[in-house]
Amino acid sequence: QVQLVESGGGLVQPGGSLRLSCAASGSISSIYKMNWDRQAPGKQRERIATITRADGTYYADSVKGRFTISRDNAKNTMYLQMNSLKPEDTAVYYCNALLSTSGSSWGQGTQVTVSS
Repeated sequence: QVQLVESGGGLVQPGGSLRLSCAASGSISSIYKMNWDRQAPGKQRERIATITRADGTYYADSVKGRFTISRDNAKNTMYLQMNSLKPEDTAVYYCNALLSTSGSSWGQGTQVTVSS
């Protein structure tokens, strides 16, 4: 099993930046891919960024060029650097780990609100 804890959300003005963190614990070696998803009120959950074990990355068009996914293996932590934030980025952000042992783990989510 893998446990995930997100942090770093908050209120930020349009154009501002935030960095989200996702700390992993447990069977870390079983993780082969990690994702950041978000869900805005009244909308479906959206996958916005992925990082693989080989450090390949993927970004949704909605965040490409503004958000950067990364990880620090020594700290067992994944990050999402979010720049040039827009009101439409307001959502609960979730981290997700895909496990080689099958299944996946989810964090509890962290709220990001972009508003003046």
